[in-house]
Order: sequence, then C-alpha cells, then structure tokens
Amino acid sequence: MTAQPAFDLIFRNALLRGAADPMDIGVTRGRITAIEPTLACEAVEVDVGGRLALPGFVDSHIHLDKACLLGRCGHDHGSVSEAIRAVSGMKKDFSVEDVYARGARVLERAIVHGTTRMRTHVEIDPRIGLRGFEAVKALKRDYAWAIDLSLCAFPQEGLTNDPGSEELLVQALRDGGEVIGGCPYTDTDPNAHLARIFDLAEAFDVDVDLHLDFDLDPSWWHLDEVCRQTERRNYGGRVAIGHATKLSALPPERLKAATAQLAKAGVAVTVLPATDLYLMGREATHNAPRGLTLAHKLVGDGVVCSIATNNVLNPFTPFGDASLLRMANFYANVAHASVNDFDTCLDLVTELPARLMNLLDYGIEVGNPADLVVLDTQDSRFAIAELPDIVMGFKSGRQTFARQRPTLFNSG
Repeated sequence: MTAQPAFDLIFRNALLRGAADPMDIGVTRGRITAIEPTLACEAVEVDVGGRLALPGFVDSHIHLDKACLLGRCGHDHGSVSEAIRAVSGMKKDFSVEDVYARGARVLERAIVHGTTRMRTHVEIDPRIGLRGFEAVKALKRDYAWAIDLSLCAFPQEGLTNDPGSEELLVQALRDGGEVIGGCPYTDTDPNAHLARIFDLAEAFDVDVDLHLDFDLDPSWWHLDEVCRQTERRNYGGRVAIGHATKLSALPPERLKAATAQLAKAGVAVTVLPATDLYLMGREATHNAPRGLTLAHKLVGDGVVCSIATNNVLNPFTPFGDASLLRMANFYANVAHASVNDFDTCLDLVTELPARLMNLLDYGIEVGNPADLVVLDTQDSRFAIAELPDIVMGFKSGRQTFARQRPTLFNSG
C-alpha cells in the first residue's frame, strides 16, 4: 500500500480501457489526483467492482431546441426539406419555457445514459429569434452539475437569403455562443454562406460546425469549399461537418480522394445514424441505400470522426432516447462493423468527439475533472456488442445518477 495525500474520494477497482487489471482513482476537489493499483487513504470510497469505467460519452451534435415534437405534426415527412419546413412552421410559436421543458427531457435521458459532454445546435433566425438560445443557455446553467453543454449558434434556414439572421447570430455569439453552425444547402448562395460563417468564426474565435452534403447525389457538393475555407484561414482542427451522406454514395477511388482531402484540411466528420438512415433513400422501391457514411473507416485513414444523436422525436428523426451507447451499437450493426472495429465504434462516442470538440480536459487522467460512468462489463468491445447497463455516473467527483440491477422473481 502506497501512502498518499488526502483524497476526498477514491474509486476502487475501476477497470480502465486498455488496462489488464483494475485501478484505484483518487479524487481531490473534483479532480483526479492519482491513478494507481492500490491507494492507501481514509476517504469516501466507491467500489466499481472491476467494471469498465469511462469518462462519459460525448454527444457532439444534437438539437435540444427542436426535440420532442412528436405529436405536434403529422410526421409524414420523407425528405430533409420537408422536415425543415415542418419545424419552421412550428418554431415561430416556441416559447422559452417550451424549449426548456423539451430540452430538459432529453438532457435528463442523456445524463442517465452516461453522457457527460454535449454540443447542441440552437436555431437562430427571425422566426424563433433568441428564445431557443435563451432556453438552452438556462439548460446549460441548470444542468451543469451533471453535463457540460456547449452552444452552437445555427442558422438552419440559410443566411444570405434570410435577412436578420446574421444580426441575431452575432448577438448569440456575444452572449454565450461557443461555436457557429452553418447550413449552406438551404442558402441561395452556399459559398457566400460559408464565407460569412467563417468570417464570424474568426471574428469571435470560435469553432465551426456545419450541416453539409445531406443527400445521396455525389455529382455536386460543398465539401471542396469547406476544405478550401478551412485551409485558407488556418482553421484545421476547428471545423466539423455533420451528415456528409454524399460520402456514402462515392465509389472507392473518389472516396479515397475525399478522405485524403478531409484529413489534409483537418475537417472532422460527424455521422448521425438515426437521422441519416431515416431520411436517406426513402424514395427507393427496393435495395434502399443506407446513406450512412462509414466513420470507422474514415478514422482509419486519419479523419477525426464522431457518432452523435442529432434529433430526438421530431420530423427529422421520430425515434430516440439520447443513448450514445445504443447509437454506437446501431451504427456498428448498419455499418457492417467487424468485432475488431468495436473499440473504434466506442471511440466514436468518447475520445474522438472529445477531440472534435477540442475538449482538452477530457479523459480519466490525473489533472482532469473526475467525470466517470461505470458500465456493467469488463471488456470495451462488449460495451458495443452487448449494450450493458450503465450503472452509475459522477461529474467532478459528485454522483449524478445510479441505476439498480433488475430483479428476477422466480415463481416456479
């Protein structure tokens, strides 16, 4: 037993990814101060029981402001444009209280499913104004005890074609917006849209997170312009594109070239399985395309990628429970991931989205916040294969949730 300075908390017998044996994790004032096989100290103890401990899941792309709209519209939308129109027709009537209540419902599900970091896109335009943004700012404050929420100011319906949107974006960036989003395919001048988004990113020194190339027609795209803007402005490592379903429609040689282009420019890719699969290929009468870009393959070729939730119970995705572990399992099934890919699939909802979001204090390492979730498994591959229970979670050393094991009653 090695004598140690005083800890406030010790996690006993925590199995970390890549480790052969469980370790003890010492926590002082909410931060990890030691990771060793056996820590000797009088402190509050939590016995992890040799289970797998992760620093929490990272949801790099979600829309809290338009979640949980199931029942408010017909949900017979078969395309991206129809889903956008459906939400546009509703959001003019969204109140701060309404957005807050729906967002809180999703946040609480995400927390008990082990998510500890999240980036939410918040629609900002003359129809919704800053009401959604104010609601999500309040969610960020009120749920900071369990999750770190980052706000991305997002013009869903365009920019150059939508007078008043830019002024509202600037207000949001001045008042707590941490990332700027963009959606060039809804703008009448996509390149001007992208240029202005990058201008604002530079002016406010924030990262860029774009919705991009969200269809299955590979004859045209905006990826080239995004990479050009990224390199010209030296913004590599600070740009992400979501959906990018066109990549799934490329033949091998074109995909290889596009992958090299993304890696060289430092542009990350977020795949959104639930939405991408729901909206892509719906017009097919047979052999429907998946429309799913293979993130784990791109990772192998040097592109930072993530898997994220995107939408929950709305016209874009009338499903969802904000579980990133379930999303990673869903992705692995549809993407034909092999058992050897399962660890990468887990990376896609942990370490890789943390890199995409430039979270420098993420991970179970000395000096980092004591953010920890415990899965009822001893093997990280089984986290994807088996969908084990997530039994408890901690944020900065304070417990945020616990889940009891089910009890079987044998009446025989």
